[in-house]
Amino acid sequence: MRNVLYSFLVLGLLFSCGPKEGQQDLGASEFQTALASESGAQVLDVRTIDEFQNGHIEGALNADVSSAAFQQIASGLDKDKTVFVYCLSGARSASAAGMLKEMGFKSIVNLTGGMLAWQSANLPIATGEAKQAGSAGLTEVTFAEKIKGKPMVIIDYNATWCGPCKQLSPILKEWVKAQNGKVELIEIDVDENQELAKSKKIEAIPYLEMYKNGVKTWSSVGLIGKEELDKSL
Repeated sequence: MRNVLYSFLVLGLLFSCGPKEGQQDLGASEFQTALASESGAQVLDVRTIDEFQNGHIEGALNADVSSAAFQQIASGLDKDKTVFVYCLSGARSASAAGMLKEMGFKSIVNLTGGMLAWQSANLPIATGEAKQAGSAGLTEVTFAEKIKGKPMVIIDYNATWCGPCKQLSPILKEWVKAQNGKVELIEIDVDENQELAKSKKIEAIPYLEMYKNGVKTWSSVGLIGKEELDKSL
């Protein structure tokens, strides 16, 4: 009886290792492990070409999910093999995973937190030929200089493709205006400031921070309203 139970345990462990049929959402370290265990892994970076060239996972194919090329590139992959998919923070790759399911792919692994999580975990990044020097944008040092001497600053970390960021922007600007000059708003695009996003371990956007005389006093992830912003003061 004990041998039978042991056999079932071993089988369970075997079947639990590696990608499974359907969709899996894995964090950066687990995603890398699953990727390494897959021979000839199929990896899709569903961001724009500029994002891809500024840094991507080694071996990935670029297939912008917002373009017509996405389905064309994806259709050239083996639907019976696992496809690994990622974007900047996980939103676009989740959408791409849904599209891949509809196309008939049986096993899909989505990187939760996207490249932000990958960078935060200090995992290796490959770069394209189009990457330009200085494209990493702000560093922690230049960021500190940017807020130096300012009594109260709210930082809005966003991206042009981020829907919730676009929803939050007018709310944030209206709230800052209502403070009658007491609070300054600084908007930072995480795509253009990847080094800063990595050093701050930003894994989801919109992400807000409040600084008073250079000291961080508050932070928030996701879409919020004026009441939550009032609490930041």
